[in-house]
Amino acid sequence: MRKFLLPALFLFFFIMESIFVELLPVQHFNSNRILVPHFLLIVTLFFTIYGNKTHGIIYGFAFGLLFDIVYTEVIGIYLFMIPLIAYITSKMMQILQSNIIVVTIVSIVGVALLELGVYEMNYLIKITSMDFTTYTTLRLLPTLILNLAFTIIVAYPLKKFFEKYAIDLKKE
Repeated sequence: MRKFLLPALFLFFFIMESIFVELLPVQHFNSNRILVPHFLLIVTLFFTIYGNKTHGIIYGFAFGLLFDIVYTEVIGIYLFMIPLIAYITSKMMQILQSNIIVVTIVSIVGVALLELGVYEMNYLIKITSMDFTTYTTLRLLPTLILNLAFTIIVAYPLKKFFEKYAIDLKKE
C-alpha cells in the first residue's frame, strides 16, 4: 500500500496545482498579479528533508519531466530545476536544523530559486520580455506569499507523513 500512496500523493499535488489555477483566477480580484502555485516543489522538498534524499531527487526528476511535458513550452526547465533545488536543499539541511520553521523558510527559498531560474531561462530565450522589477512585483512576491501560505497549512501533516515513511523505509 505504501508503494502506491507516495506516488499518489505526489500526483495529487501535481494535479492540485492546475486545479488551483483554474479555481482561483486573480482577475476576479481586479488585480494583474500572477499567482503560481509550486505545491509539488514544496512537497518534494519536504520529502527530501524528512523522508529520503535520494527518493526525493528521483521524484523531482520524474515530476519535473511530467511538469515540463504537460505545462511548459521548453522541455527541461523543471526537469533540471526541481531536482537541483532538492539537492541544494538537502545539502543546506545538513548544516541547518530540520525544525518546521527552518524547513518552511528553506522551502520558500527553494520556490524563489525555481521562479528566478524559470524567469531567467524564459528571458534568455525571449519567451518573456517582462523586466525584472515588473516581474518581482507582479509575479515573484505574490507567488512567494501564496506558497508560504500553502506551506504553513501543510507543513505539519507533510512532516509527520514523511517521517513515518522514513521510519517504515528503515524497517524494511
